[in-house]
This record gives sequence, C-alpha cells and structure tokens, in this order.
Amino acid sequence: QVQFVESGGGLVQPGGSLRLSCAASGFTFRNYAMSWYRQAPGKERELVATISSAGGSINYADSVKGRFTISRDNTKNTVYLQMNSLKPEDSAVYYCNRPAVGRPWGQGTQVTVSS
Repeated sequence: QVQFVESGGGLVQPGGSLRLSCAASGFTFRNYAMSWYRQAPGKERELVATISSAGGSINYADSVKGRFTISRDNTKNTVYLQMNSLKPEDSAVYYCNRPAVGRPWGQGTQVTVSS
C-alpha cells in the first residue's frame, strides 16, 4: 500500500537549518509530483513546496521562498526539504504527499523553531 515516512525534524534555534526526508513506497514514485505540507496547532494544513515528477518544475509558498529548497531522488523514492534561516512561525508538523492524490498521509515530522 502507499506509504510516506517523514523524518529529520527536531528542535532548532531561529536562524538554524534542518533537512527533512520523506521515503515513499507503494506506487511508481517517478511518475508523480510531490509536495511538502505543514500544519501548525490550530491551523489548517498548508502547502509549502511542490516538485514535478522529474524535478524540472518547482514552486514554493511565498512564506518560504528563498529559505527552503525541495528536491527529490527518484532512484531512492525520496523527496527532501532543506530548510534554512528557520523562523518560529515555521514550527509545525511537516508532511509529504502527492498533490494529485492527497492521501494517505504519513505521521509527519515535528519541526520546532525556538530559542
């Protein structure tokens, strides 16, 4: 079955960096665009970044442009999110998924930005 396993989150100080990974299985990864999403307590899940199936097209939410970088390795069925210059407002649970399908959801990985 389709599965997403996110990892790499943690506690980091403002201005710090983290690299998230999402290992996908159960479908032909190279055929799908992939996205990172995040959800903070009491807020709706929001789209953070999207990368096309071959990696040639990338889009970011305005709030993370210039700070976050999405990438993928189709040989490893994995999508990454490099997060630099982190801010407290980036604190959330981060998820990956296929924007064309939207389910199922993994357990996510918690990112907390705090001094």
